Amino acid sequence: QVQLVESGGGLVHPGGSLRLSCAATGSIVSIYAMGWYRQGPGKLRNLVADITSDGRTNYAVSVKGRFTISRDNANNTVYLQMNSLKPEDTAVYYCFADRTRLIGGVLTDFWGQGTQVTVSA
Repeated sequence: QVQLVESGGGLVHPGGSLRLSCAATGSIVSIYAMGWYRQGPGKLRNLVADITSDGRTNYAVSVKGRFTISRDNANNTVYLQMNSLKPEDTAVYYCFADRTRLIGGVLTDFWGQGTQVTVSA
């Protein structure tokens, strides 16, 4: 089975920075895309950013220019560098692995358990 283990969340002041990490472990052959969604209080879960195995990135408009996503394919790890954080960035951030090919040929998606990011003075 596959696990996505997230780290790096926490409490930060407005204007501060955090770096999220997510490592996928298990019987993985390849992962097409990895990235992050977030869900704020009383809100729907929305895409923050994702990155394909060949390095193509996609960002939500609200985070462009402030967040940077990167990926280590050899270690199936994705990172989200978050700068100039705002209170509206407060949310639970969920890592995902899209179209993950497992040993044996199964193709499926996986989610992490979520990590809380709180931006507050």
